[in-house]
Amino acid sequence: MSDNLVATATIHTDASPDDVWRALTDPDLVERYFLGARVESDWHPGSTITWSGDYEGTAYQDHGTILEVVPRERLVHTHFSPLSAREDVPENYHTLTWDLEPDGEGTRVTLAQDNNHSYDEVEHSEKNWHRVLEGLKGVVES
Repeated sequence: MSDNLVATATIHTDASPDDVWRALTDPDLVERYFLGARVESDWHPGSTITWSGDYEGTAYQDHGTILEVVPRERLVHTHFSPLSAREDVPENYHTLTWDLEPDGEGTRVTLAQDNNHSYDEVEHSEKNWHRVLEGLKGVVES
């Protein structure tokens, strides 16, 4: 089976691309919708990005690298979670691509995660990312 199956999730928000971008890059806002994770990065290509949190009583720190930044339009970064039980090597990292498109009075947000290893993993990822996007929508529309 291919190891490059892509999981995607999309949502429409009644918020501007500026507001959505701020919610993607402001650690205080991210923590409100990203499953309680605290993000840290300087948001420049080549820089690190980390998410720290607690999952079912287990502390974790996921990490990756910022690949592309187009304010109010696109954010691309890698992501690795030690909770995946996979080896921390580049071939086990996902690339997450956040695309923001003006959509009427709001913004359409699409998140794609590559390098899934099975259709079950795609389904699991899509459910998780849709939950994150629902949280993002709640934050930017409040």
